[in-house]
Amino acid sequence: MQHLLASRVPSRALATLVLGLAVATPSAFAGPVLDRIKQNGKIVIAHRESSVPFSYVLPDKKPVGYAVDLCLKVAEAVRKKLELKTMSTEFLLVTPANRIATIADGKADLECGSTTNNAERREKVAFTVPHYITGARYVVRADSPIDDLQHFEHKKLVSTKGTTPLKAIDQANRERLLGITVLEAPDHAKAIEMVEKGEADGFAMDDVLLYGLVAGRPDPSRLKVIGKFLTIEPLAIMLPKNDPEFKKVVDEEMKRLISTREAHAIYERWFAKPIPPKNTALNLPMNYLLKDFWKYPTDQVPY
Repeated sequence: MQHLLASRVPSRALATLVLGLAVATPSAFAGPVLDRIKQNGKIVIAHRESSVPFSYVLPDKKPVGYAVDLCLKVAEAVRKKLELKTMSTEFLLVTPANRIATIADGKADLECGSTTNNAERREKVAFTVPHYITGARYVVRADSPIDDLQHFEHKKLVSTKGTTPLKAIDQANRERLLGITVLEAPDHAKAIEMVEKGEADGFAMDDVLLYGLVAGRPDPSRLKVIGKFLTIEPLAIMLPKNDPEFKKVVDEEMKRLISTREAHAIYERWFAKPIPPKNTALNLPMNYLLKDFWKYPTDQVPY
C-alpha cells in the first residue's frame, strides 16, 4: 500500500498529505478537550492561591474551595462520560494575570476560581453556568443608620484604588449628584480600617470580599454589610472556547448539581460553615440574585 501510494503521489504532495494526517491526529496539547483527556487519562484544573472561599491553598499547598469542589464534581462527570476506570487530576496554580491565557492556550481544562463571565472574556474563552453572582455593596459600622448608597449623601465613602467598585461609586456619585466624598485606600485592609476608625462612613467593594474581611476583623460585630448591588458580576468556571462537546458535559453537570441541590450543599459548606485554615465562618447567605438565577440555570448572562 505504501509503495502504491508513493508511486502515484509526487514526493512533495506525499509530504503534504502526511503532514495533514499528523495535524489531524489528537495530541496531548491539541484537539478537543475530551479527546486529550481520554488519551492522557488526566484532567488539569487551574486554581487560585488566595481567592477565599472560592479557590485557595492551605498551608500544605492543597487547593481547596467552593469552586474547586464544583470542579471536582465536573471532573467526575467527565470521567464517567469517557468511561474511564481511573482518571488523575492535576492542579495548576494561576494568577489573575495569566488565568485566561492558561485556558485559551490549552494548559488547563478548567479554571476554578472567582472569574467574572463578561463579553470581553468570552472572546477568548467559554464559561459554564455561574456558581456565584456578586457585586459592589457597602460595609459600615454596626451602629450606622446607612442602609444604601443614597444615604451616603454628603458623607465619606472609601474604596480600594484601581478597582471596579471605586469607578462605579465615582460614576454614581456624579450622575446622582450625591455630593459624596469618595476616598481611595491602597488596599482592602486599610479601607475597612478607615471605617472602623470613623475616617470613612462606609467601604464599597464586592460583597463576598466584604463578608470575608469582616469575618477576619478582631471584632466582626462592630461592622455590617448593607445595601443593594451597585454592580453585578457573575462568576463561573472557565473552559476553552469552541469545544461544544466538552462544554456540554460541563454545563449538564452544573445544571444537575443545581437541580439536585448538591450545589446548594457545597455553597453552605464554604459560605455558612467554618472553613480552613482558621475555621472561621463567612456567614454569607445565598443572595437573591443567585437564588433567582439558579431557578432556570443557564450559561447565558446579560453582561
